[in-house]
Amino acid sequence: MAEFYHGVSTRQADTSVTTPVTADSGVAFIVGAAPVHTVGGAVNDPIMCQNYAEAVAALGYSDDWKNYPICEAIYSQFKLYGVSPVVFVNVLDPAKHKKTVEEANYPLTDGKVLLPLEALKDTVKVTGYDIGTDFDLFYDGGNLILEVLEGGGIPENTGELTIAFDAVDPSAITERDIIGGFDTNTKKYSGLELIDKVFPKYGIVADLIVAPGWSDKSEVAAVMAAKAANINGVFEGKALIDVDTEAVKHYADVPAWKKAQNINAKTQVLCWPLVKLGDRVFHLSVQAAGRMGLTDSDNGGCPAESPSNKLLQMDSAVLADGTVILLDLQNANYLNSNGVVTALNFIGGYVLWGNETACFPADTDVKNYFIAVSRMFGWVANSLILTYWSKVDKKMTRRLIDSIVDSVNIWLNGLVAEEQLLGGRVEFREDENSTTALMAGKAVFHVFLTPPSPAKELNFVLEYDAEYVAAALTA
Repeated sequence: MAEFYHGVSTRQADTSVTTPVTADSGVAFIVGAAPVHTVGGAVNDPIMCQNYAEAVAALGYSDDWKNYPICEAIYSQFKLYGVSPVVFVNVLDPAKHKKTVEEANYPLTDGKVLLPLEALKDTVKVTGYDIGTDFDLFYDGGNLILEVLEGGGIPENTGELTIAFDAVDPSAITERDIIGGFDTNTKKYSGLELIDKVFPKYGIVADLIVAPGWSDKSEVAAVMAAKAANINGVFEGKALIDVDTEAVKHYADVPAWKKAQNINAKTQVLCWPLVKLGDRVFHLSVQAAGRMGLTDSDNGGCPAESPSNKLLQMDSAVLADGTVILLDLQNANYLNSNGVVTALNFIGGYVLWGNETACFPADTDVKNYFIAVSRMFGWVANSLILTYWSKVDKKMTRRLIDSIVDSVNIWLNGLVAEEQLLGGRVEFREDENSTTALMAGKAVFHVFLTPPSPAKELNFVLEYDAEYVAAALTA
């Protein structure tokens, strides 16, 4: 029997126009080694951090950036550029990447012994004495510190202690660890493969892939490019790659190295050389990630503006051996013309210089070779996927199609009004949607968009006008 009702009632219908979900932009995904043994941190697990303190607490910190390149990124992203969130993957496994340090005598000064940061606390053995009774251990200031306990058995006049321990060995990390993969025995993912676990775990799209100290290896760079082109099977990002400054010491040799390493994808941004701030040396890819994130943030989280000609946090450009590199405008433009981003000190301090992805000059499609334009296409695509994923498996009706077309057009018009796009529209075209395809539940929406190109060349034409002579000097 139908429900009996007498009176007035209401119900709510779904809004026909969908509110857009904009994708994240400028979120760095950084793979490398960190001193996680000092804080009991995770191995091969994506860790999202919002600030410097969170990152240090989760991953540890050391100024030895050669062995622990993740620390370089922690410092750059949070201290220099103040961008967040950042996702880190540490591949240093204390259970795997370690070595045994032979027993030796260590000086005891003011009740303390300074052991190297690499020492694994749980493996320290002091001849004749016990931890917890005679001494304690803790990590601090770049060392593992052994501290003598009051009331213990270590005499005050003891000048040295005989100690043995195991230590982590960052030099044991290989390209295979960075590239990672899937372990059929443990059923776990590792390395760069973990980019696909960021969105399921945190609900954010990390669109900048960085592997400082490793991206100059051709196989690592190739995998980074492949992952950037197909994040979670649907999203798109950019892989920031460094040129090997031990092998390439002159700017004119960079294009040949690029060609030999097969770095030519639209998803790759190639950087040369290293950059220095005070005594700290950074991979340009790391500072480029910070610069991109900050530029996106300054533009409302949208990557429409090029990071080129924006200030870097540096005071010189250098090679791996410390040689200072002084590029003039012609040198820098030569690198740009070969699809390489660099650092230039010309007017107003050191800036990131270059608008081209690594596919240039072989690929001259503007949506591929301009960094900002290419990133805008990826960002719009990512945003459409996030917004309309909820429409999948709805009834294929005209109302559904019209609601998608209307809401996308409203969003694109908003981007045009904000000058993030020069123009944009979506069409549901009959020639792209056959009856058989619609019967199979397949609909194609054709999106036209034109991001603004960077004002790469401004040309002023100067001409002498003789008429001003007469106008100025005639009585």
